[in-house]
Amino acid sequence: MKRLLPLLGLLLFVLPAQGQVRIKDIAGVQGARSNQLVGFGLVVGLDGSGDTNSTIFTTQSVVNALQRLGVNVPQGIVKVKNVAAVIVTAELPAFVKQGSRIDVTVNSIGDARSLQGGTLLQTPLQGADSQVYAVAQGPLSIGGFNFSAGGAQVQKNHVTVGRIPRGAIVEQEVPMSISDGQSIQIALKEPDFTTASRIAEEIVKQVPETQALAVDPYTVRVTVPETRRGNLVGFISQIEAIPVQPDTTAKIVVNERTGTVVIGGEVRVSPCAIAHGSIQVRVENTPVVLPPEPLNPNPGQVVPLKDVNAKETKAKLAAIPAATTVEQLVKALNALGVTPRDLINILQAMRTAGHITADIEVQ
Repeated sequence: MKRLLPLLGLLLFVLPAQGQVRIKDIAGVQGARSNQLVGFGLVVGLDGSGDTNSTIFTTQSVVNALQRLGVNVPQGIVKVKNVAAVIVTAELPAFVKQGSRIDVTVNSIGDARSLQGGTLLQTPLQGADSQVYAVAQGPLSIGGFNFSAGGAQVQKNHVTVGRIPRGAIVEQEVPMSISDGQSIQIALKEPDFTTASRIAEEIVKQVPETQALAVDPYTVRVTVPETRRGNLVGFISQIEAIPVQPDTTAKIVVNERTGTVVIGGEVRVSPCAIAHGSIQVRVENTPVVLPPEPLNPNPGQVVPLKDVNAKETKAKLAAIPAATTVEQLVKALNALGVTPRDLINILQAMRTAGHITADIEVQ
């Protein structure tokens, strides 16, 4: 068996955004928000892949569920291998109406091996105020499988998490207010002073009868004209469709676990020189048979013979010009033949030396 280090990762270069986007793509109306729901339930009908009896809360839940149905059984004789305790989560969209259906996600919290083929029993879903806003029930879809026989096991995807599309019925609505009767608040998804100012300017330009003011990098207050207060939805629809040019900061995002590097289009570098070199380590395992001792009836033993070789490639020295675009930065770094993982160290060193104008965010 051979292993070659280091592993390669993923490198993305985001070119500068051209053109404009709609306000609805970068902002939303304040007050129109979703809410998270959560509940505890039981998944039944599993083929022996449920929780074991050591998961006490599953046994207690089964006994309680049977008692509500008029069946009284001692907890000590209940077997739960076909049942799994789960946490059910869902997101309640804004302005959803009573009787609507929403998707739910079901997560095992015991020691169940798989939720394949299971059905979720009726589970109330509560909000942060402990009020029940939806009730979930139905067969699970896990998008995978888990089979085992004779000590062998085959598994695809994560089999202890499943979904029930449209599996919850909304029982009550969440009251929401998007206007005080005179104005609405436009909330940016990514706060930025320049973008907020541009949104206010474009709204006034496209809808002259209204007033707009950037309160802070998150919020733009828009006055609703008296003639439009009877059709607030139509007014918001007009505002959302207004095109605007968003502004972005120079940022580089790196993920050292996966070797992913994302370079924004606003990144600039100053002239510098970089020397780059890397070490490759190759590990080889060669099986070797050791013969038995004389007059020993036992067969010989097979042991691995490890061979470790290290190879250091020739270092390169390249000059990085004053790049004005990401494209020029990419060409300069490609001349070094660097991998994404090597690029992470190079970018951090350039930032420390003051030769790159960008924030580096390490995940």
